[in-house]
Amino acid sequence: MTAPVRASDTPFAVDVQQGKDYWWCACGRSANQPFCDGSHKVTDITPIKYSATESKTVWFCGCKASGNKPLCDGTHKKAPAP
Repeated sequence: MTAPVRASDTPFAVDVQQGKDYWWCACGRSANQPFCDGSHKVTDITPIKYSATESKTVWFCGCKASGNKPLCDGTHKKAPAP
């Protein structure tokens, strides 16, 4: 199994719109963080769909190690940088 790349040491704040779907990059290779750009195709990791139930700001995980994927749970504060 391919390990995800740590894309950021902090989460990404994104204003999401109710009813819209977002595809979070789980592999960390996307040039369009925190969203998927298809770079995962060289891995066995797939993006994770986030469906916004309301319009608000959410924090997408940047370290790719959250226990609440695709959203940040603070793991970046304790997960060591590679």
